[in-house]
Amino acid sequence: MKLFDVLVAFAGLSLLLLAGITLRRKLRWLRQLGIPEALVAGLLGLLIGPFSFWPVFPEQVYTVWAQTPGVLISLVFATLFLGQRLPSPRQLWQRAAGQTAFGMTLGFGQYLVGALLVWLVLQPMFGTNPLMACLIEVGFEGGHGTAAGMGDTFADLGLASGEALGLAMATVGVVSAVLVGSALVVIGRSRAWLGARGRLPAGGSLLQRAAESDPMSAEAKLAREAAAGLADPGRDGSVTIDALTVNLALAGGAVGLGVLFKDGITRLGGALGGTATADLLNAIPVFPLAMLGGLVVQLVLQWRRHDELASPVVQASVGSLAMDVLITAAMASLNLPMLEENWLPFLLLALVGLAWNVAVFLLLGRRFFHDHWFERAIADFGQGTGVTATGLLLLRMADPLGRSRAMESFSFKQLVFEPFLGGGLITALAPIAVASWGLPRFNAVALLLTAASIAFGLWIGRRPQLQ
Repeated sequence: MKLFDVLVAFAGLSLLLLAGITLRRKLRWLRQLGIPEALVAGLLGLLIGPFSFWPVFPEQVYTVWAQTPGVLISLVFATLFLGQRLPSPRQLWQRAAGQTAFGMTLGFGQYLVGALLVWLVLQPMFGTNPLMACLIEVGFEGGHGTAAGMGDTFADLGLASGEALGLAMATVGVVSAVLVGSALVVIGRSRAWLGARGRLPAGGSLLQRAAESDPMSAEAKLAREAAAGLADPGRDGSVTIDALTVNLALAGGAVGLGVLFKDGITRLGGALGGTATADLLNAIPVFPLAMLGGLVVQLVLQWRRHDELASPVVQASVGSLAMDVLITAAMASLNLPMLEENWLPFLLLALVGLAWNVAVFLLLGRRFFHDHWFERAIADFGQGTGVTATGLLLLRMADPLGRSRAMESFSFKQLVFEPFLGGGLITALAPIAVASWGLPRFNAVALLLTAASIAFGLWIGRRPQLQ
């Protein structure tokens, strides 16, 4: 592979992103559905991708596209904690306990229903690979970035189509979250389930009005960060070159720590368990460890009182750019022939996962949250089915004025939730657990964790002072 091929590959991705942005601005219904520009660009890329009828680039360019997501996902996760004002454990408990319990119930339950379906139905009938039990959580909770980042892990463990199936599941999740979530908001209004109503005042800030008109815009992202107390966009939102350089260096250092963590884990596993254990641990992707690296860097900065070096706005911009390029490349290089082999098991998994999320929302939402249960639960439903932006879109539809304070709880919950599920350590380790334990034992653990999450959420719901 030559440097010229890499340049052409990223030039092609840039053009696709420009086309996606333009198309989304021209078609209002895409904005209303909350479909990200990167997903639009990726779907356009499918039309000229390696498995389309009109491939326009050389094979080497498509090779770069296929390898891009595995690299950029580590950068995305490295930026998650950098620049964040990490609250005390007491603050996290008070503001995020119920929200975390609800997210854990969705996530662990997705493993449970997926594993049960594969074990009891799909494997006996179709000979389905047991690793497909992880697809719902990877695609729904994790999203396109996690699905792309888990591709090598699935392939190493014997599911070559894992990345393609995960990306397809993530796409189904985004569309389902918007359509089903919007329907739930309409039903919630008709049945007076919403505790916070109203519209943004005309005299609101520019960021607020931009967020109201287009929740996926850059202004909306800054507004959400500022509302959550996680960002200070400044007077004009500008970023200096020096700040960008420093923040890129910090993110790169976090990725480097992630690589060192993986190497240390693999070596330790090899020393304690032999070559087989080392090979199994080598399947752990770098991106959740890069997230831990970012947390370590942020804690060191706070300890040395240099936390101002890591800007939440710049880190969010770096992560957002990396994610946009990642999604575009992953979708454009989607291996469509691999989807054909597993389309029926895939469809059944998607339907069961969506049914689980809707059931948890309707049956447990009001029992987990003492106040504004609908607004709090709809945000997690959107994230647990689609992506974080989808959850914020549904929350904006249900509570445009922010009266429920669900945004605050939702934001703090990410600090507890994301290190483990939705692309965290549990997401990374789950396929390895399936491969080493087998489905019966994996099902038992998933059932235990799901039941514990439900019990925890019900307990929190009886203690209103914690909400």
